[in-house]
Amino acid sequence: MTLPMTKTLDGQLARDGYAIVPTVLGGADIDALITVLSSTGAAKATRSGGETYAIRNLLDVPTIRALAASPAVRGLVEPLLGFNCFAVRGILFDKTPAANWRVPWHQDLTIAVQARRDIQGYGPWSRKAGVPHVQPPVAVLQRMLTVRLHLDDCDATNGPLLVLPNSHHDGCLSRDAVRRWRADTTAVTCEVSRGWALLMRPLLLHASGPASRPGHRRVVHLEFAADPLPGGLEWHRAATVEREAPSL
Repeated sequence: MTLPMTKTLDGQLARDGYAIVPTVLGGADIDALITVLSSTGAAKATRSGGETYAIRNLLDVPTIRALAASPAVRGLVEPLLGFNCFAVRGILFDKTPAANWRVPWHQDLTIAVQARRDIQGYGPWSRKAGVPHVQPPVAVLQRMLTVRLHLDDCDATNGPLLVLPNSHHDGCLSRDAVRRWRADTTAVTCEVSRGWALLMRPLLLHASGPASRPGHRRVVHLEFAADPLPGGLEWHRAATVEREAPSL
């Protein structure tokens, strides 16, 4: 990514809460990632009809940690969060004919941590794939960034992400506030090509519908944070920069 693009991305993310970046990964790198993800242990995968449609705790996979630390990805994140930012969660999402799911309108309000610690302002708590999750204060979420790397073309027919621009400015939204945003704001369909990235603030309202033309819609979802957590609370996987990591 060139420096002039950084200011453009920063401005669009501040205004709209999302931005689409072309040509972040090359074809050979995508093929290598798909091969690694296809062989990832079944214990990490969520399956339907024999097909994997989600893998949580993806930063446990060395190739994904290398991807999160690669110049291609760090070049997007560091100008927005700072040099000391780090990856904290990775998930694979896919949509297939056997798992053609939909996601209702929501914000990403929870973070993954190593262990539960009862700290003022943090809660409620839950567990996902055996990992403790908690809703942190809004200020923590405002200092985070999601990078969604598309391993397949995603157009209007295969369940793309839908977003409500500017909705990240209003903090944690009540159900009534979500309904107002849906009524007053035109949703944007995020069509993202293979190898491109969608950058998104966690507080942005987003959703996705089922695909009308089901096929693979593989997305590597990486979340980055900029700050440590308080009171002994620790990110589940704080993947720092690995400068020796192979380029992806």
